[in-house]
Formats: sequence, C-alpha cells, structure tokens
Amino acid sequence: MSTRIATAKVSPAPPPKPPSRLALLVATRKGAWLFHSDRKRQAWSVDGPHFLGHVISTLQLDSRDGRTLLAAAKTGHLGPTIFRSANLGRTWKEAQQPPAFAKPTNDLPPRAVDHTFWLTQGHASERDTWYAGTSPQGLFRSTDGGNTWAPLASVNDSAEFREWMGTVQDGTPDGPKLHSIIVDPRDPAHLVFGMSGGGVHESHDAGQTWRMLIQGMEVFENGDSSNPSFHDPHCLRQCPTRPDRLYQQNHCGIYRLDRSGQPGDSWQRIGRKMPKRVGDIGFPMVVHPRDPDTAWVFPMDGATVWPRTAPDGRPAAYVTRNAGKTWQRQDQGLPASQGWWTIKRQAMTVDTQPVPALYLGTTSGELWVGHDEGARWVNIARHLPEIYSVEVAELA
Repeated sequence: MSTRIATAKVSPAPPPKPPSRLALLVATRKGAWLFHSDRKRQAWSVDGPHFLGHVISTLQLDSRDGRTLLAAAKTGHLGPTIFRSANLGRTWKEAQQPPAFAKPTNDLPPRAVDHTFWLTQGHASERDTWYAGTSPQGLFRSTDGGNTWAPLASVNDSAEFREWMGTVQDGTPDGPKLHSIIVDPRDPAHLVFGMSGGGVHESHDAGQTWRMLIQGMEVFENGDSSNPSFHDPHCLRQCPTRPDRLYQQNHCGIYRLDRSGQPGDSWQRIGRKMPKRVGDIGFPMVVHPRDPDTAWVFPMDGATVWPRTAPDGRPAAYVTRNAGKTWQRQDQGLPASQGWWTIKRQAMTVDTQPVPALYLGTTSGELWVGHDEGARWVNIARHLPEIYSVEVAELA
C-alpha cells in the first residue's frame, strides 16, 4: 500500500472577512432546526422544525456554494435516506439513491444501512463530491451533489474491515458507526476516517487501498492494541492551517498526531494533563480555525457504568492553547450543578470569525454559544429534542 505523505504546507490564513450572517444547523432526534444571527451573535431567530419526528443525524452546508444543505435522515416510512435542499432549507428533495450496501461479492453476510451518521463534503476541486459514513459501518461517495451514492467496496466488502467492525458493536448504544471522514485540503486522494469500533484508517489513493493508523492509541482492559477491533475513536479533527496535525477524542483518552511532512504514525495521548477528577473521556473534538495549538473537548463521566453525563453534574468545556501540554476549564454561564447532560461527537463546533465562538448542543435539548473562544457561555435555545449535531454556516 502507498504510504506517501502530502508535504505541501498550508500557510496560516488571515482572519476571514466577517460574514454578514450566521446559521446554526441543528440536527436532533425529532427533526432539524436552523438558527440565524448576524455576526454579533447576540440575537437569534429560529427556522424550523424541518422533518419533524424524523431522526436527523447531521445537517451540513456545502461551503463550496453556500446554499446547498444535506440532511441525513431516518424516517418511519422511507427508512434511512438523504434529503437535499438547494435553497438553504426552503424546499427539500429526497436523494434518488441514498447510501445502501451492495450485495457482497464474497461469502460475507449481507447488511442493511440502519442510518447515515456522518456527511463530509469533498475537496474544493471536486465540486459535487460528498462522503457518507453509516451505521453499521460503511463508507459511501456521491459525485452528483448527494443525489446518488455509491458504496466503497474497499471498506464495505473487505473481509478484514468486516472483522474489525464486529468486536465492539454491542457496546455502542445506538449502533456501530463510521465517522470523522476527513478529506485533506492539499490532496483529494488523501482520506482518513474513524470507526466505532474498528480504529482509524487512511488512504492515499481516494479509497482504493487503506492502512491502519492506530499506533500509540490505548485500549481498555486486556484488549490487543495492535488489533483495530479493540479501538474506539470517538471523533477525529484535522487542523485547517496545519493539516499534518490531527486531534482525536477517543474512548480511551485525548490524542494528537503530528507528522510534519514525515511518515509519523504514532498518536500521543495528551489528555493525561486533564484534571484527574474529570478525566479525558468524551465525544466531541473541536480545533481552532487558525491556531493549530488550540483545541477544545467536552469531558463526560467515563466511570465503570458509563453514565454519559457531565462529571459531577458540572458541565464544562476544556481548552488547550499549547497542543495539549495544559488544559483550562471553561464553564462561565454553564450550570454550576445538576447539569446531567453531555455532548455527542457532532454536537460541538466553532466558527471562523476573528474572535471565534463555540457552539454546542446537549443531550437534553439545549443550544449554547461560547463567546470569546468559549470564555463565557450563553444559552440560546431550550427544550429541543436530543441534539445529535451542531454545525455553523457562515453566509454572505
């Protein structure tokens, strides 16, 4: 397999021209909502619900045109599908051919997609390309803007991948997932994804072949760390201005991978610097749009019974500004006690304004904005259904 590493550097970008308006794209267990504001982020108007009653795993804007939305839905009568809007949600049309597993060409048992979990737009040079990750784990690609989807046999029909997918399926409450699909901004053929469970995998030939990327990652109890089956990455992120750096929130801690133009493949656990009473277990990972040393996580209680709530009922984000050497708690405005919720892996994000704000949605249906890079939190919506995904769209 190819081990070529893209070495072209991406120069730090100046702060972008502030957008005239922002939109928060909120996907929930019972539909989707859009919240609109100007760049001051002080007042928000609501558009929704869309698809009321449907499970919406994620809602994504195509930043290449600034108006196309894709929604990954699971509906009672249509099953798992994709909806597409070409006008920022005023009208929607169902995909002609949503992600579906092909009949295996080998002796592997057939599978059916339960839901599409993750959507990632393709490289800027591939105008209508999208990638989708599903539950059970599958990888799909669309080259017509999300209308039709084709399975990638190199993953979906691989006996080796299928073996890696099988070990921890029963431990994921709402099903095993392929997620965190990353397209390198320097090279459209360089792809990375994570599987819960099944590890991290990388391709340098647009998905024809894959290599494992699990060195340095830890596993629980007596698992074999050399076997992807025992690895459970929760969320992977690539630094926009330093693509050779990846961050990861894992079932077993917080990690950073630095390559710096060399084929370095070993993850470093940087979560050990988190307060011991809090730990470094959680789901979301967020990276600063311009500073590769700054990243945020939102820890949860990872005790033996895995309550999946904020530790001690005191929710907080934690930020590092030195690539994981130290972490600082950010809880101003968040509940000081009795906050028994957590944040799912797609439900925390950051905008790209000169002084970025963070956004998060909770399992109890609350939507928050963290002004001044998370220094002070303000609630902007309550009583929504359980929030699965929050994305911020910056509109002209």
